[in-house]
Amino acid sequence: MVFFVVAEMNFLFYNYAMNSNELRQSFLDFFSKKENGGHKIVPSSSLLPTDPSVLFTTAGMQQFKPYYLGEESPWGKNVASCQKCIRTSDIEEVGDERHLTFFEMLGNFSFGGYWKKEAISYAHEFVTKELGLKIDYVTVFEGTEGVPFDQESFDIWQSLDKNITIKKCGRADNFWGPTGDEGPCGPTTEIYVSGIEIWNLVFNEFYQQKDKTLKPLEIKGIDTGMGLERLAMVIQNVPTVFDTDIFARLPERQGGASTKEERIIKDHTRAIVALILDGARPSNKNQGYVLRRLMRRIMMYPGFSLDNFQVVKNVVEAEFKAFTVAMKEGLKHVKEDMDAQEIFSLYETYGLPVDVLRDKIKNFNQPEFDALLKQHQELSRTASAGMFKGGLADHEPATVKLHTAHHLLLAALQEMFGKEVKQRGSNINQERLRLDFSFDRKLTDVEKQKLESMVQLNIDAGLNVIQREMPLKEAQKIGAEMEFGVKYGNTVSVYFIEGPSFAKASAGQSKDGVVSKEFCGGPHVGNTKELGQFKILKEEASSQGVRRIKAVLR
Repeated sequence: MVFFVVAEMNFLFYNYAMNSNELRQSFLDFFSKKENGGHKIVPSSSLLPTDPSVLFTTAGMQQFKPYYLGEESPWGKNVASCQKCIRTSDIEEVGDERHLTFFEMLGNFSFGGYWKKEAISYAHEFVTKELGLKIDYVTVFEGTEGVPFDQESFDIWQSLDKNITIKKCGRADNFWGPTGDEGPCGPTTEIYVSGIEIWNLVFNEFYQQKDKTLKPLEIKGIDTGMGLERLAMVIQNVPTVFDTDIFARLPERQGGASTKEERIIKDHTRAIVALILDGARPSNKNQGYVLRRLMRRIMMYPGFSLDNFQVVKNVVEAEFKAFTVAMKEGLKHVKEDMDAQEIFSLYETYGLPVDVLRDKIKNFNQPEFDALLKQHQELSRTASAGMFKGGLADHEPATVKLHTAHHLLLAALQEMFGKEVKQRGSNINQERLRLDFSFDRKLTDVEKQKLESMVQLNIDAGLNVIQREMPLKEAQKIGAEMEFGVKYGNTVSVYFIEGPSFAKASAGQSKDGVVSKEFCGGPHVGNTKELGQFKILKEEASSQGVRRIKAVLR
């Protein structure tokens, strides 16, 4: 089943935090090993369901509804999935930090296989141990006429963490379902991290009939849902879902992800592409009507451009070509019998999907492969953590100077090509700086010369470099550049390179009189005059959609 392609292609490892692909896979891997041999991983169903009572697939449980009612599941009693969903009920909220019309929902489900204790324990383990997140608080159903207070869930949470904050909420917040006019439903418990709800665990105890009356289900079922985009927002420590790697490939205009119009365009673009891929076409009724409304809603914005769709086409075509080449070359090295290290080398070198390797290699050992993958990820994190903040190899004077030049270079790139250019990697030592940045083509010689000149103008201007501690929200509000994927505390360090007004026209300067402002732990020089002569040595591709510049100071 096809997932939304732009989300699938953001495969880079961003510093310490997991990217969306890693989060998705981590969730599915976690549940594949849980409960009597594991949950069966089930592909996402279509956005256009067979259930006539609903227009779209709005939740992960929809394709499993019959199994809560007694029909035997072909996958067994316990399953997990990452389901693509469309919801338009909150369409007026789209453009804030968390609401979307198209999103992916991670979920684990059980049709009489396990109940509240296991479901809550799994969720607690995944959030706190697998992801290392701190739960702010959880909610449980406070009870209403005909449905009692969920004492069982309350007690389970207390047994897992005696200090956890548990809030009691009513039916509007903590009773879910059904999808459509009738179906399974029940009380819920919700998990909140960083101030937002990330995971909703539904305990299907009832069947709601068309007249809204409830009757107990013969088979109790577990139905959970966790939005991938919200989870990525939390784990990557960014202010909105639109600042996650999931949206990194879509073009930005009118100030980037900070404007509501831009966010709506991005969200609706994803929804439109996903619906068309699943067979929807614009029309005046049913799903086609919603598709047409989504398309026309974004066409009215001045920031809309067919580039929003062209970039999807370009990224898909480029990735398909790269994948075809990698597959063809990688499969040459596949043998029926291979040890785990050889298999992992193919996975790492050629990007061969695990499913392909598993099918082709008779003695494929999943636990050994998983152990090597986990070791590799840990080494990557350790290597990143072992370097100084900002990608510095050390704090020697030459390295510190190149660090400041690095800030000036990123500012110059954004001045030339727009704020959509983001840092995607950094490495600075005493010899040179290296900056990886999001950009989809090779720079021309003229553009490289202009970049050098812009950086040099700001060096020669003798601009002061000032460090300020401030609340995280204030730093985000003023638009300070964040290092993608890094988790920040409530108080952050921001470095400003301030500039006189005469530098504005030539070198680039924001309205607040600042050439550069970045979240950064330092250190830096006190004044750009200390840097000397800036020279770009090389500009090259780093990976799909990412370029790399190496530069020196002389």
